[in-house]
Amino acid sequence: MKRDYYIFAGQRLSRKNNTLRIHYEDSTFKEIPVEKVNALNIFNEVDFNTSAINFLNRHEITCHFFNYYGYYTGSFYPKECNLSGELLVRQVLAAKELDKALLIAKAFINGAAYNIQRNLRYYQLRGKAVATDEIEKILAKVESADTIEALMGFEGNLRRHYYAQWGVILNDAFDFDKRTIRPPENELNALLSFLNSLFYTVCVSEIYKTHLNPTVSFLHTSGRRRFSLSLDVSEVFKPLIVDRLIFRLINKRMIDTDDFERASNGIFLKESARKKVVKAFEETLNQTIIHKKLGKSVRYRSLVRLELLKLEKYLVTGELYEPFTLDW
Repeated sequence: MKRDYYIFAGQRLSRKNNTLRIHYEDSTFKEIPVEKVNALNIFNEVDFNTSAINFLNRHEITCHFFNYYGYYTGSFYPKECNLSGELLVRQVLAAKELDKALLIAKAFINGAAYNIQRNLRYYQLRGKAVATDEIEKILAKVESADTIEALMGFEGNLRRHYYAQWGVILNDAFDFDKRTIRPPENELNALLSFLNSLFYTVCVSEIYKTHLNPTVSFLHTSGRRRFSLSLDVSEVFKPLIVDRLIFRLINKRMIDTDDFERASNGIFLKESARKKVVKAFEETLNQTIIHKKLGKSVRYRSLVRLELLKLEKYLVTGELYEPFTLDW
């Protein structure tokens, strides 16, 4: 089974026969068989030679880079191997045709809202005084939205009301008055931003394996220098993968305030904490569920690919795209 590799140390990445070789400062190295690599995530300064880059390209391995503070900065996106001019035209036309774009964008928000409600109800059943009324009111307005801008406004309100319940879920272990990104102003914002970055790269890697173009999106603005379709798809899964992992990390005291450091430009996870979070994140992605429609065991990570294939099918056949929703 292929997996993502997370590189926190090493000076150079090279190719040796049919392996990727990570060279360390003490002149030792680690070899990774290429057939085991799904994607690379690099958290430190690493030199590449052209042989390694060509090797990554030939084996269709995406490589994602993070800065000193652990935040995503960019990707090496190999030469596309699943090109489809017809699908690209259909994807662009759907993004430009308001009715189609609204249909897809509403599905993303409805999926996110449903999964958010499932999270909140999970804690309600366990005696937590969390509220869902405002979220239900927002969700009722989504269907009547007639612009993407209005939908983005509803998405923002949805998240604000959801985040307002996190203090109860987390027993006020962390301050979380509001969502702040650049820079993260407290520990919980820093953890959330880090995990969102990790999941964004998962979506980028999975889009690469489909015929979809990562820069053409429906809810988030298609713009320069970002794979905006990843932002769209991640909305559906963040409550399941990112948020639930945060609740587990904090409520089980796997992460606490000592795992963060303050810099001039915000608060960030220490490297030791990033390694803990990455390990838990990868374990979450590899967990399996019985897929209600397929009737078989599916990894959480594979749910993202299945979601993208549903979107492809809608663009090609017109079969209604329905977002993945939690039923457990």
